[in-house]
Amino acid sequence: MSERTNLPLVFDEPRGRKKPPQHLADLDPAERKARLEELGLPGFRAKQLSTHYFGRLVDDPAEMTDLPAGQRDELVAGLLPELMTPLRTLEADRGTTRKTLWKLFDGALVESVLMRYPDRATMCVSSQAGCGMACPFCATGQGGLQRNMSTAEIVEQVVAGARSLARGEVPGGPGRVSNVVFMGMGEPLANYKAVIGAVRRLTDPTPDGLGMSARGVTVSTVGLVPRMLQLAEEGIPVTLALSLHAPDDELRNELVPINTRFSVAETVDAAWNYAKVTKRRVSIEYAMMRGINDHAWRADLLGDVLRERGDWGWVHVNLIPLNPTPGSKWTASDPADEREFVRRLEAKGIPTTVRDTRGREIDGACGQLAASE
Repeated sequence: MSERTNLPLVFDEPRGRKKPPQHLADLDPAERKARLEELGLPGFRAKQLSTHYFGRLVDDPAEMTDLPAGQRDELVAGLLPELMTPLRTLEADRGTTRKTLWKLFDGALVESVLMRYPDRATMCVSSQAGCGMACPFCATGQGGLQRNMSTAEIVEQVVAGARSLARGEVPGGPGRVSNVVFMGMGEPLANYKAVIGAVRRLTDPTPDGLGMSARGVTVSTVGLVPRMLQLAEEGIPVTLALSLHAPDDELRNELVPINTRFSVAETVDAAWNYAKVTKRRVSIEYAMMRGINDHAWRADLLGDVLRERGDWGWVHVNLIPLNPTPGSKWTASDPADEREFVRRLEAKGIPTTVRDTRGREIDGACGQLAASE
């Protein structure tokens, strides 16, 4: 293995950083009740607040008419503090793709994207402000890590999208969020505790959470192997997406610097373990970059790397046409090379899809909008 990087294994918050205000989405039902009682308020009101937030998707205290008018402001301040402010929302695909730039309480900027399709609506959420993984082709990675997001800040992105759909603000009439992908800004498994908390809030039955199916949630990672192994033991059948981007250590060391700590073999082994333990098929994410990682021989090697772990359908490859950042040397592959890459993977029995790209005209790649701000 090549020389180790200085990327930390444990991604702690910087000392002295002020934390986001505590919100009911940070807490389980018992903790919400205890929080109100600490504030000298009736604990049973926590369930009513949870119903407004997760069940009714209410964000205006005036609509919470089952709360006593004399205590309403205190109750809302105690469990439903404002977490983030929308700065800009850009639309594409005739309004069915909506990208929002959010300002957090401390001025940090993050992005989320709502994508509505005929059969589903997907929220792509951020888990960190910035990212510490330093992948050179990624706009977020070039800005470095500012801080981890809280569980509630992550959840609020989904709830905000759910409100937009429920209110009919997205073409297609009222709807609901069916899928959440942790593929926005940040490395989700580097903010493990908050991300797992968010997954639990998304999948807890309403009104304790949003009541989503865990099978509709995808958690991505560049390959933090210890956390991948930990995720397999959580008992939550989310989909794991491994951002591999290269099948050989020489190239992946350059494209995904954490690979100098956890090799391709170790990383793919951890993905295979996840599939084996959870019986959930793993998605291999592979951003296609012209002349960098799109060679036919690399398609063959990728197929071999995946097949040698087993041929029982444990994996599929999701090729991503690169959405280049301005001035970057990293550009999307030629369509002919992309088709040949698919052909070679399928010839080895690896199910392969090419991601439907959306939002190019609204700085679709994660981090572009925040960087421009």
